[in-house]
Amino acid sequence: MASRSKGPFGEGDLVQLTDPKGKIHTIKLIVGKTFHTHRGGIDHAEIIGLESGSVIHASGGSAYLALRPLLDDFVLSMPRGATPVYPKDAARIIGLMNVHPGDRIAEAGVGSGALTCSLLKALGDQGQLYSFERREEFAKIAESNVATWFGQRPNSWTLTLGDLATELKETMLDAVVLDMLAPWDCLEAVEKAVAPGGVFVGYVATTTQLSKLVETIRVTGLWTEPRAEESMLRTWHLDGLSVRPDHRMNGHTGFLVTCRRLAPGSVLPPRRRRPAPGAYGEDYNGPGAEAGIAAQTQAEQLES
Repeated sequence: MASRSKGPFGEGDLVQLTDPKGKIHTIKLIVGKTFHTHRGGIDHAEIIGLESGSVIHASGGSAYLALRPLLDDFVLSMPRGATPVYPKDAARIIGLMNVHPGDRIAEAGVGSGALTCSLLKALGDQGQLYSFERREEFAKIAESNVATWFGQRPNSWTLTLGDLATELKETMLDAVVLDMLAPWDCLEAVEKAVAPGGVFVGYVATTTQLSKLVETIRVTGLWTEPRAEESMLRTWHLDGLSVRPDHRMNGHTGFLVTCRRLAPGSVLPPRRRRPAPGAYGEDYNGPGAEAGIAAQTQAEQLES
């Protein structure tokens, strides 16, 4: 399934060309085609047969470093529909879901296929990924990107054009990840699909989405206490003795909410911490209100 990672470049392979200023160009090698820039052209045939890590010169004399692209680089340069899940978040999602080769996982909100590529790579040929996308134009872009990265459409991937809330029929899944505006709308379907102890990850952009998702999870009583996090990535400037953080960093892209499915009939022990003052006011009737008020009352009784 996976694209080639070793050996000389061949026709149909992806190659990453980096110019003297560090700009990256990712192309697919096709005999008879030429890569053109203002620095001159490079015939694809000149790259075919070279090893990854070779240096090749354009017709204008500029040197280009030719490497097989990493998935991180491909994600940042591939055609986009929706905003992709960036590498720093995709790597964390893989870790939070504890993905193993051979696992069965579902995702919804495929977007441009960035997270899909990471999941398929982690699952291997023996795993199975069930993806759901409601927008046809996004599904087509994701299909193209996934096929480009792997060289073909992986047999371990099933893409459904539709809503996971109504289309997900699989059971005993190892994990589910939702990247969408209202993931709480799909929780009922996820509850039926995930095996006891399985992982749920929700990827949301705003604090209001974060709050609603967490409180909806809590009120179901079917999951462990949810936890939330975000990842920040800061690169460093390295030039001789001038070593300092770069002025720009990859800051907030999204929140990751994680919890695990309880066994049937299990009741999660009540939280032993008192809710913050005003967290569940008398005028709040949204998800988690009753559970929050009950927890506060219990905490007050314990203190007295």
